[in-house]
Amino acid sequence: MNVNDQHARINADRWPNIALVPQGRRIEVKARKAESEFAAICEKAGIQLFGDAPDVIVREDSLFKRIAAAGWLGVAESYMAGEWYAENLVDVLKKLIAVGYHPKMPKLDLGGDYSGMEVDTQLIKLFSGDGMSIQGTLFSSGVPTTERIAVRSYVKGAGRANEPATHFVDQTTLSDPTLVEKADLGAGQLRSTTALLDSAGVHAGTHLLDFPSSGGALAINACHRGATVDALTTDLNFATDIREILDLANVEGSAHVELIDDPIPAPKAWPTQYDVITSVEKLELMQPGMKKRYVQAIDRMLAVGGAFACQSVVLNEEKADIATAAMSVHKAYVWPAFSPMRLSDMHKLVDRFTNLRIISQTHFPGHYQAGLRLQRETFEGNIRQAAADGFDVVYRRLWIYQLAMREALFIAGAVDAVQCLATTRHRRGGR
Repeated sequence: MNVNDQHARINADRWPNIALVPQGRRIEVKARKAESEFAAICEKAGIQLFGDAPDVIVREDSLFKRIAAAGWLGVAESYMAGEWYAENLVDVLKKLIAVGYHPKMPKLDLGGDYSGMEVDTQLIKLFSGDGMSIQGTLFSSGVPTTERIAVRSYVKGAGRANEPATHFVDQTTLSDPTLVEKADLGAGQLRSTTALLDSAGVHAGTHLLDFPSSGGALAINACHRGATVDALTTDLNFATDIREILDLANVEGSAHVELIDDPIPAPKAWPTQYDVITSVEKLELMQPGMKKRYVQAIDRMLAVGGAFACQSVVLNEEKADIATAAMSVHKAYVWPAFSPMRLSDMHKLVDRFTNLRIISQTHFPGHYQAGLRLQRETFEGNIRQAAADGFDVVYRRLWIYQLAMREALFIAGAVDAVQCLATTRHRRGGR
């Protein structure tokens, strides 16, 4: 790889794969093919590359070298390098996904293991509605439709002897919200925590564990109901900032942020049991093996008759492969162990490795999608502040791109947002 003049301004120590463009004869050959395929897919998608008002402006043909080297990740890295631009980035990404654009991606060594490190709280302030929340939104508008559905059971012996092959789940789908604006973002993020607490029946006297800590909003919300909250994190800076937020909210006596050494504490390290455990968009940040350890820890720490309430973004079956590839940028640059899963995988995880069972699930993709738009618009409005806070141009492009990509995936129907409630199947010792 060589650094050319265009990329010399990029900090190569901080962004080695952005500053350096893939080189070599093999890449050159593959890049020509990638360029022709990209042109064909754009024509199919109705994306204009030429003319007076192109939808995509390709500034450097390095875009195609990156696609040849890394597929969808190359698309993202090229955007981060400033090699292409789209006035309506979400619309372009949505159209590419909708027509099935799936450039070949070689097996790359991306990311790493889940460590529990969180998004910088200084960055969160720049794209959240309340200055402390990263999670998706639920707005007040939207009509719920509920039905009881039969879901496949993955417990040992399912479909044999006295173990049913299916179990019933109450499934609620919320219709899309009506017009929402940036001023609604904070309320939408708070309402998603309210829905999670409502589903778990959190009330005065509830002992709740937010694991790993999702920040201040859920803890404050639960404390206002009279609950006592523990929040676990391995991130020292995050813990310090959240403690300050809880102190300012005057709930520090009821909410406790605990710094732990391992993202999944051993029984001796954390033996406490809880009435309710919440998980806000954490499962998708963990590699498969860590997911297993995580739900087993929840099973251990949840009291008999307790509730596990979880919010996650999940893959839809039809576009799961494309969505996973399109979000490779998240694994490479945001969450090292990022590993989204299907809702059926979540049922399988809970059934096979815990004594819990998912009994209800609420789908709200339109609400989450609208929230991503507001998060992106909020960040774009704070772009100068982001620069002043030390987030360089590559990082700023990364954050706009990753928000736009997730928004596009929701619009294309490739991902879904869901809140699940699980309770204990049997009393302990009945396994």
